[in-house]
Amino acid sequence: LGRMKAVIVVHGGAGRIFKEREEGCRAGVVRAALRGYGVLKQGGSAVDAVEVAVQSMEDDPHFNAGCGSVLNEKGEVEMDAIIMDGKKLDSGAVSAVKCIANPIKLARLVMEKTQHMLLTDHGAHLFAQAMGIPEVPREKLITERSRERWKKNLEPDSNPEEFQKDLGTVGAVAVDSTGNVACATSTGGLSNKLIGRVGDTACIGSGGYADNHSGATSTTGHGESIMKVVLARLILYHMEQGMSPEVAADTALDYMKTRVGGLGGVIVVNKAGEWAARFSTKQMSWATVKDNELHYGIHAGERHVKSVDEALASESEGF
Repeated sequence: LGRMKAVIVVHGGAGRIFKEREEGCRAGVVRAALRGYGVLKQGGSAVDAVEVAVQSMEDDPHFNAGCGSVLNEKGEVEMDAIIMDGKKLDSGAVSAVKCIANPIKLARLVMEKTQHMLLTDHGAHLFAQAMGIPEVPREKLITERSRERWKKNLEPDSNPEEFQKDLGTVGAVAVDSTGNVACATSTGGLSNKLIGRVGDTACIGSGGYADNHSGATSTTGHGESIMKVVLARLILYHMEQGMSPEVAADTALDYMKTRVGGLGGVIVVNKAGEWAARFSTKQMSWATVKDNELHYGIHAGERHVKSVDEALASESEGF
């Protein structure tokens, strides 16, 4: 049998990526993919790899997750995250969490240190304290851009729907050298959302799903639409019926569009190491590393290819 091929795929959110943000988004997903792949190359698990990749994007203000999250109606950051291990279908998630830098770390602790799968709001906060996760001042997570957008959306003639096209959930999927798969997804949610709104990200089967028998997927896009069709699980169902990752992704996205008018994007990997990054929105930033080759893009049909060594060299020079 030999060693399984290790693969990581990441996304930085589907939606509309404004010109001036493209470079930062590209660099951010590339950095995340390279970090995740570094973990896999050293024999690390798929779960470790997706956590590291997502953490990298939570720390990057270009994305709507961790630092850079959009603000709710009251001008606060409330974040959701999920992680899942395909071996025994273990999963951990948190929703409506505030004042922590990396919700994905907390989700992983929920998976490993509790008998539960999802902790929310105040309870998640108490658990974070018990686990010794440092609190960060809320201002630390708020970028100028998020505040600007929040203000714009408060204007009487504003159309928050317009801005919600520029979504930016982040996610990662991986298969490691032993054939285990995992997924991780993290988000700040919808701009000017109601307090306590939880979207698809924290919901198992919607924001992500991982099963060694079929593969792993992480989703992004309009959360309520994704929840209606349980998008992540739907993709894996299509793969169980024999579809390739790409066809399964397109079929599920197409169904979501025709059935509920929802747009989004997905990344998928199967246990054989075949992958896909597909979207029905205008753009989605994505990157993948397989066989020491980095592929990445933002626009439909765009795909750049570099060797990992070349990418790491330009990475250390600052993209």
